[in-house]
Amino acid sequence: MKVWQCTVCKYIHKGEEPPEKCPVCGVPASKFVEIDEASIPEKKPRRRKPAAEAATVSDPVPPKREGPPAPEPVNLSLKDKAESLLVTHHAHPVSVHTPNGVLPMAVVLYILAWLFDAPMLAKAAMISQVFVILSLPFVIFTGTLEWRKKYNAAMTPIFKLKIVAAALTSATCIITLVWFLVDPAILSSSKAWVFILINVMMLIFAGTAGHIGGKLVFKD
Repeated sequence: MKVWQCTVCKYIHKGEEPPEKCPVCGVPASKFVEIDEASIPEKKPRRRKPAAEAATVSDPVPPKREGPPAPEPVNLSLKDKAESLLVTHHAHPVSVHTPNGVLPMAVVLYILAWLFDAPMLAKAAMISQVFVILSLPFVIFTGTLEWRKKYNAAMTPIFKLKIVAAALTSATCIITLVWFLVDPAILSSSKAWVFILINVMMLIFAGTAGHIGGKLVFKD
């Protein structure tokens, strides 16, 4: 049986032909390449070599093999090194947990403040939103970086949906925060339900972006 790999998200498919489109990132079959199954890396636990097995003076020294000279290392700029480190150490999946974790709390606090007429809870929700907005520039930067470096800036439907969902999450968060700052009594007015509805939509957008991100990471 042949083994195919998506060149965008690295999804592995086994079959005589590649799928019509990648089930993870949505690219067409032309983006799949056939690979050797033996080349698929296996995660094996690292075993520390016992001291008794350490090399001794009597161990045979393997002869040197003549071959082509090793390629000279590429001197990367400080910017390239920093970007490589951010992608390698999963800066975006880690940083995105901040808004995805704080936003639900902020929305719940707004709803409780609306139901029980508790201005203190509304202020706590507003402060939480400020914290989210402060984290958004780094989240967006690392997300864009990972999209370019890891997924070759692919513009398939799943990436378009993720970008739109992330943009709507940011927009609705800013809109509701500014609205509250301009009118702190909004939750006591007749338009409170509109304010709450926008916040709930914000959670839906954030959940959509997070779901797509998890699909790309876990390939299922």
